[in-house]
Amino acid sequence: MLYPELFKQLEAVRWNMDSDIAWANFDASRLSDAQAQTIKMNAITEWAALPATEMFLRDNRDDSDFSAFMSVWFFEEQKHSLVLMEYLRRFRPELVPTEAELHEVRFEFDPAPALETLMLHFCGEIRLNHWYRRAAEWHTEPVIRQIYETLARDEARHGGAYLRYMKRALTKFGDEARAAFAKVGVLMASARRTAQALHPTNLHVNQALFPRDTVQSRLPDPAWLEVWLDQQIQFDSVWESKVVERILHNMSLLMERSFASVQELNRYRKEVTLRLAAVARDAGAQPA
Repeated sequence: MLYPELFKQLEAVRWNMDSDIAWANFDASRLSDAQAQTIKMNAITEWAALPATEMFLRDNRDDSDFSAFMSVWFFEEQKHSLVLMEYLRRFRPELVPTEAELHEVRFEFDPAPALETLMLHFCGEIRLNHWYRRAAEWHTEPVIRQIYETLARDEARHGGAYLRYMKRALTKFGDEARAAFAKVGVLMASARRTAQALHPTNLHVNQALFPRDTVQSRLPDPAWLEVWLDQQIQFDSVWESKVVERILHNMSLLMERSFASVQELNRYRKEVTLRLAAVARDAGAQPA
């Protein structure tokens, strides 16, 4: 089992909201109204770890190890929402999200293949780590800068934990896992070709609720993410390249094969898919 070791590792570096955040360094003159609004939107977005955890537990009922790890991931992700709300409570109380606003992002996600979902959230942690690092640079108020830097480090650690479960899946499922990881990796590393930000909170996850079936679509300001990325923190092509490089680097380590571009990863995906199809054909040709 991976859960006991991951618990110890994450417990060893866990930060304390009261003593590790330098609340006394707050400088009101360095926080704009627009910046404060983005903190509210991020606090609500982080609250969506609740429905994501419910999805993980439902779709991984046969995997008690991973489900137990969700206790750690869920705690730390909800803590992200809480520390952002605590910042607002102290310094911009009129912007603290209401319980109704938080509950709006708790909705059921349609069932999905567990391996693809695992890879999707692995990539999501990489992307969020980079978004928060850029947010820390954009903000001018020192306390919120420290908070975003702290959250970014958490997201990187979460990505590392997911990677451990992905390595385990390769041992258990072989090409089935390789195909699932490569498929989602190609998608998540191709953000420059899409009109929307590629992150789990911005993907459609409940057909019956379409088009209000993304976390972002259920925020008080559904359009805030694109404005935040493009106009405020200016998550440009240089930063997007950093995300793609990290995805490709980790996929190279995982598959023990170098991927210098999304195109190379896509060719590998096709190769593995053909292998799986051949195995299926051979199995179908065998007499009962």
